[in-house]
This record gives sequence, structure tokens and C-alpha cells, in this order.
Amino acid sequence: MPELPEVEALALDLRGRLTGRAITKVHIAAFSALKTYDPPLSAVEGTLVDDVRRHGKFLDIEASGLHLVFHLARAGWVRWRDEVPAVPPRPSTKSTLAVRVVLDEQDGLSPGLDVTEAGTKKSLALYLVRSPADVAGIARLGPDPLDDAFTKDALATILEAEGRKQLKGVLRHQGTIAGIGNAYSDEILHAARMSPFKPAGTLTDDELTTLFAAIKDTLGDAVDRSRGLAASELKAEKKSNLAVHGRTGQACPVCGDTVREVSFADSSLQYCPTCQTGGKPLADRRMSKLLK
Repeated sequence: MPELPEVEALALDLRGRLTGRAITKVHIAAFSALKTYDPPLSAVEGTLVDDVRRHGKFLDIEASGLHLVFHLARAGWVRWRDEVPAVPPRPSTKSTLAVRVVLDEQDGLSPGLDVTEAGTKKSLALYLVRSPADVAGIARLGPDPLDDAFTKDALATILEAEGRKQLKGVLRHQGTIAGIGNAYSDEILHAARMSPFKPAGTLTDDELTTLFAAIKDTLGDAVDRSRGLAASELKAEKKSNLAVHGRTGQACPVCGDTVREVSFADSSLQYCPTCQTGGKPLADRRMSKLLK
């Protein structure tokens, strides 16, 4: 799933490609992706792109006062095309294409963006709105962890309010802190040497300092590594720098212990027992059921 660092890098890459260009057409290949009807999608045709920004994990293409907003969900991605086909895409259950944004012709070519979504669970969303706040998911976002306003004191207030809720869930909840998903919450907790199940409101001042630094450093370093990369390179960059997420059964790069996993209904988390839980494996309900 694209998270804050990848969406930040996508916004930076697309800002350089799109700013000042005209959007000539937006084709919908997966009708379930379009979540708004007013203004109509045709309203963005002929507009000039002013900026491309990020709100949490939402990608916002601002064009002549309108905002073409994407949420890439779990399996969505954006691919730049130097030239898009002249024939509009047809809806197809076999295709991963969800949306195509066509730009004005340049040097005899009509470039554009293909927004795709892999898998059978379709959650990618497209909104055309007059203000980003018109998207409910953006309006509900918590503070951005890369903003200067996100301080240690701000984090302390958040964790105190969350009480006995587990750190993993607090970090992932977009209405609490914006932009952190499953992968980077695993990475942050590993860097902080904390259990994903640790209650949020129980941190000492030293632990708070450590967690705050882990959030800023983990996300900041990922953004720095991604800056300047093309969209096609971002997935590989992310995967190659993960310490525990998606590395179940492999050696922890810090201590050498085996990375373990806890599975849930539709997701899983990875952690290092030595680094994070005092050497004790966390209970995995899925494995417990299989062993009965």
C-alpha cells in the first residue's frame, strides 16, 4: 500500500511533470472508482494544473480551482505514459486500469497518467471536488507527522487520549495521525524498539522521546530516499529498505533474530522479538487456531 513517503514522492514527481499542463480528458475504466458527481468529471477538461500535493495518503492534482484527488488504497499505483492510446479504455474485469488522465499534446505526443489497481478487492477512489476538505477522508485526517506542528508534545497529547489502545493501531489510524500505514508503523515501532501491542498511554517521557524520533526519522529518511525517483522506481526503493515489514522468517538487520508475524483477518504485522518484545514471541491467533 502506498503510504506517506511514496505518495509524497509521487506528488513531487508529478508536480514537475504536470504543472502548467492542460488536462484534456479523464477516462474512467473502473466505474466504481469515481466517488463524486458534482462537479461533473467533464468540468476538469481544459483546466491547467497548478500544483500536485499530498494530504496523508491522498494525492491531490489541483487544476484551475478544482481538485482531482486519488486515494490509491491497498493496491493502487500511478504510471506515467509518454503517450497514451488514442482509443479510450474500455471497462474490463481483466484490466488493472482504473483511471486515465490525458494531457495536452506536446512534441507530437499525448502523454498522461494511468492509475491502476491490482487484485480483486477494488478500493481505489477518485474524487473531483472544489476543495480537498470536500473529501470526507481528508477532512477527517489527523496531523501530518512531517509537519513542524507535529511536535513531541502533540504526540504526547495524542497518546494520552488514546489510553489503552495499542500503539500499532494508533499509528495506523488516519484520523489520529495522517499518512502512516501498515508498513511504516511496523518500521517505526522496530526503530523505537517497542511492542506493537504496547498501550499508547503508558509511555514514559524517555519512551515518548524515542517514539517521536522514530516517527520523524523513519518517515523523513524514506522521503529523502524517494525524492527525485520516478514513480516506477518507488516500490522497489521502499521494499529494499524495510527492516521488518514483509520480512517474516528473515533475519532482523539489527540483532539477527528471526522476524515474526502476527496475522489478522485482512492484514498482518511483522516485528523482531529481541528488539521489541524482550525476546518473547507475540501470540498469533491464526497459528494458535491451526495448532489446536
